[in-house]
Amino acid sequence: MARSPVLTFTEKGIYCPAGDFFIDPWRPVDRALITHGHADHARPGHRRYLATAAAAPVLRHRLGRIDLDTVGYGETRRIGQATVSFHPAGHVPGSAQIRVELGGEIWVVSGDYKTENDGFCEPFEPVACHSFITESTFGLPVFRWPRQSETAKRINGWWHTCIAEGLTPVLGAYSLGKAQRLLALLDRGIGPVLTHGAIEATNQVLRAQGLALPDTVALTPDTHLRDHPGALLLVPPAALSGSWARRFGPLSTGFASGWMQMRGVRRRRSVDRGFVMSDHADWSGLNETIREIGAENIYATHGYTEIFTRWLTESGYNARIVPTEFNGEDSESGNAA
Repeated sequence: MARSPVLTFTEKGIYCPAGDFFIDPWRPVDRALITHGHADHARPGHRRYLATAAAAPVLRHRLGRIDLDTVGYGETRRIGQATVSFHPAGHVPGSAQIRVELGGEIWVVSGDYKTENDGFCEPFEPVACHSFITESTFGLPVFRWPRQSETAKRINGWWHTCIAEGLTPVLGAYSLGKAQRLLALLDRGIGPVLTHGAIEATNQVLRAQGLALPDTVALTPDTHLRDHPGALLLVPPAALSGSWARRFGPLSTGFASGWMQMRGVRRRRSVDRGFVMSDHADWSGLNETIREIGAENIYATHGYTEIFTRWLTESGYNARIVPTEFNGEDSESGNAA
């Protein structure tokens, strides 16, 4: 008699029959295990939630009053017949890969992950398994990230040039994860950093749980740039265009994202400068992870799934595409990605 798989793929999301739980489901369910706090993975409406203790403050901030249980990294939890544990994904603070074991068979759901240690998030840890459900947001060979220090040098150089030319630099970054990484890289010798309300609200949540973030000044309707000479404005991508940004006078706009690797995307974003920085694994990171964990079966979700799966198949892996409703780094919906 054939044994049922540890995880299955349903219209509500990734499901574990032996434990009767879902991982990052996109429809309301009874029990949801959540990899991290971005809106495409942590959705409202579930009856019970389980996440890392480090992810809990952001989840409560974004989802309100929820029935949320927490675990520490590496702590095992028995749910039904399955044993689960959460392991650092390196994506944003508190993010996790979820390991599910049943009868000696191990599956891992990556969520979103980044293999570079950015000095801010809990560093990524590869988890050995038989089957790996991986994101492939940037599953093309063209996506190879420069060193974080190189990107920081470019951003600070742009900031310095803007001030010298009488322009206000407005830098777009996702409110959870990317914005906080940038705060640690921006050169305060040039000027202060003024933050949009969506970013500052997330900063306050992270500071309250003990994460050290550099000082910021919250932007309000009463903010006047003459009181903050040399300032850089750090805002969600949606705030880069429209009347909100124009009220600050002559501007130069920048956007920090992995998509800035592609010139066509930079043009469509209509920003003056694009800086390549992502909280997702690049092509090398995806491939190195798969080699290291030793999985026999690879399931690719959200991103360049078809191309990445073909590459894995040609490389000798048993690989297939799994459709999901995750967005990767496509949108700022709900201050996500």
